[in-house]
Amino acid sequence: MFDLGETLLNFGRVNTTGVFRQSARLTYDFLQSCSQPVGNFTCYCWRNLIDIRVRCLWADITGRDFDALSLLKKAGTKRGFELTDQQWRQLGWLWYEPLSKLAKIEPTLKETLAKLKEMGLKLGILSNTFISAGSLDRHLAQLGILDFFPFRLYSYQYDFRKPDTRIFQAAAEKMNEMLENILFVGDRIDKDIRPARKAGMQAVLKSAYTNQGSKSLQGVPTINLIAELPVLVDTINTGMESPVSV
Repeated sequence: MFDLGETLLNFGRVNTTGVFRQSARLTYDFLQSCSQPVGNFTCYCWRNLIDIRVRCLWADITGRDFDALSLLKKAGTKRGFELTDQQWRQLGWLWYEPLSKLAKIEPTLKETLAKLKEMGLKLGILSNTFISAGSLDRHLAQLGILDFFPFRLYSYQYDFRKPDTRIFQAAAEKMNEMLENILFVGDRIDKDIRPARKAGMQAVLKSAYTNQGSKSLQGVPTINLIAELPVLVDTINTGMESPVSV
């Protein structure tokens, strides 16, 4: 089971203000092309920026992510937007697209994932996010790795998010595997490694800027590349009666 950002997808340090403005321009132009009453761009940009910051703050307080696409529909309908379901989904994608273009994957990621599948492992994704599943799946498809992950859990679909151990339990149930037979790969010690272990999973820390200068937990291996996983999984499974899934 993989985390998404800085684990499978490497975004690096992001200029969030610049990315947000790009997204605002793309969505504003799209809404204008659909003859929607968007008004002045500056007002549109600030209104959406305030909305997202308030929602993110509330998510931090409650420990529950929001559904960005549902929020777009609700807020847009109040402002008089009339779009088809396909147009709403495209609007959600355009908010995410500038960020998606910053993502990089390892050159051999597809080969590594194929190797893990050949080893008979189930592969899944568990990510904290408010971005719609449709947009994230579209991005993974563009990168050519969507089909490797039949199990995908995004936190906005639940009433809890990492580091709440309940979401790790939900992942195990979806994969139909015992918690101890799942290896969680993530970049955050606080939101990935520690709670995964607390829930009963095994864990691997993926080196990233998010954990620079931090020490992993005792007994938790660290990898620099996803490409190191096949050998590591073989090593782990050598001493287990039931093989792990990733």
